[in-house]
Amino acid sequence: MKIYTKEAGKTGVKPTANVGFEQSFPIQQRIINDDLAPKLFSGMNGFWIKISKYASIRTFLVNLTEKLMPGGWSMFLVRKRYIDSKLIETIENYDIHNVVNLGAGMDTRLYRFPILQNKKCYEMDQTESVNSKRKAIVKALGVFPQYVQQVPINFIKESIDEKMKSNGYNPEEKTFFIWEAVSQYLDMPNLEKTFDFFSNSPKGSFLAFTYVLKDFVEGKNLFNQKVLYKLTVRNNLWISCFNPNEIKGFLEKYNWELIEDVSYRELDNWYVKPTGRKLGVCDVERVVFARKK
Repeated sequence: MKIYTKEAGKTGVKPTANVGFEQSFPIQQRIINDDLAPKLFSGMNGFWIKISKYASIRTFLVNLTEKLMPGGWSMFLVRKRYIDSKLIETIENYDIHNVVNLGAGMDTRLYRFPILQNKKCYEMDQTESVNSKRKAIVKALGVFPQYVQQVPINFIKESIDEKMKSNGYNPEEKTFFIWEAVSQYLDMPNLEKTFDFFSNSPKGSFLAFTYVLKDFVEGKNLFNQKVLYKLTVRNNLWISCFNPNEIKGFLEKYNWELIEDVSYRELDNWYVKPTGRKLGVCDVERVVFARKK
């Protein structure tokens, strides 16, 4: 049975590294602002981020990415900005006690927004990812923030619910769940187990998550993404998937109400076009925002 493997866990670095590269663009051209991301990386990623201050290097990186994977440059950036916007909007307008980022990788959002410092924030990921993330955060900030609780887990052998409770999480408190670029790595039984965990939250909780289109995983439509298909589906990394017309019913089964199911073309209109940059769009993934009934 294929579940969230070590190979899948390694993919948690690239999206934030891409955010780090993006900070080398002039601020008016950036798709997302994140001053922390570039500080998390050393080695090869750190080297490329450092030299990407030169416009010629940025142009090379963007063009190479777009050639291999059309829309690959903006894909991570627009989904992060969307989830960031929904998180802040929700915290500002609703009584949310917890923020839980499942499969957080190197994502920085819990560390960037002052409004989260009076919330109970949790990051869950594989032990190796948790340890490397902690070292990077301490190096960048000088200290690991007390309001963030890291929760290492073996996704194959351990219960999300039990691990969270043992680390102080109260499932009776309203929570904002973030599940970014994880669902496709789980087989359906384990994806459903994660939604069982989400379903234990009280009315008024919120969830932002991404999913990959079924037509892509089943090979019916590659959406001009032959390289991405080979790297993910052919290598058996991406397993679970949905058709957009399935999402509402799937959420309702777990007592969640669909608020938005957004394509990356919509995100491109919102976040890329205002910068004046012309980038491709990756059509294989969508992002969902939902509220617990």
